Amino acid sequence: MLILLMALLASCSENGNKSDAYGNFESKEITVSAEANGKLVNLNLEEGDQLKKGQKVGMIDTTAYWLKKKQLLSQKEAVASKLDNIEAQINVQKQQKENLTVTKKRIQKMLDDGAATGQQMDDIIGKIKVVEKQIQATKTQRDNIYKELETLNTKLEEVQKNINDCFIINPVKGTVLTKYTHENEFTAMGKPVYNIADLSSMELRVYVSGGQLHKVKLRQEVDVLIDKGKEDYKTMPGTVSWIADEAEFTPKIIQTKEERVNLVYAVKIRVKNDGSIKIGMPGEIRIKN
Repeated sequence: MLILLMALLASCSENGNKSDAYGNFESKEITVSAEANGKLVNLNLEEGDQLKKGQKVGMIDTTAYWLKKKQLLSQKEAVASKLDNIEAQINVQKQQKENLTVTKKRIQKMLDDGAATGQQMDDIIGKIKVVEKQIQATKTQRDNIYKELETLNTKLEEVQKNINDCFIINPVKGTVLTKYTHENEFTAMGKPVYNIADLSSMELRVYVSGGQLHKVKLRQEVDVLIDKGKEDYKTMPGTVSWIADEAEFTPKIIQTKEERVNLVYAVKIRVKNDGSIKIGMPGEIRIKN
């Protein structure tokens, strides 16, 4: 009788300590890829390094782009120098028109007094029209120069973007997980350079049954357990950050073959990492009553 009672107490104790769900830790990993083609002349990072957001960590050879930019700047300078001559020419033509307009007024007065002929008036009007056409033609030349400058500016912006793309800028704060390439290697647009993740906060993806789902709510606090030695656990606070909308069959890595036919819901628990949690590490949760 005593032996049976002890067995029952042990059984109750084990059930009381049983976790409600099991899973593995994961983190949002970002693969940083090259945005240009060329030789990787610099890559200042190693696996395990802590990087800041916006930190410049590497550079692809920019020589060809800088030479192209220098060429375009020279072309722009040469085209822009034409503007001074065009403006000067327009000013001369405007002065000619102004002088002819004064002469026209004088002829008009003389014509009114009978001291000039209609032919003289026609001649001066003709000359004014010629100068006006010259002014319009010169302004058209000026507009074409502005369009040419605009085209060169667009090309310069494109080259500058190519130069900027050669700089590898770290997009998020985190830890370098994997380094895929090294200095002096040739890289190409879209080729992975390194992998990074913010390990300061991890997510434990667990699976709960339909019968447990009513106990789990967003932003709910739960106890997260990770292995501490062979038989002991380390308990950490966690918060429910996501609950799946649809059920799925239990993943093979979580339960036994018999239980894999059950439908479960995926749940993510966010846990502040003190350095003891690693990606892929198993974990358990106990839902607080």
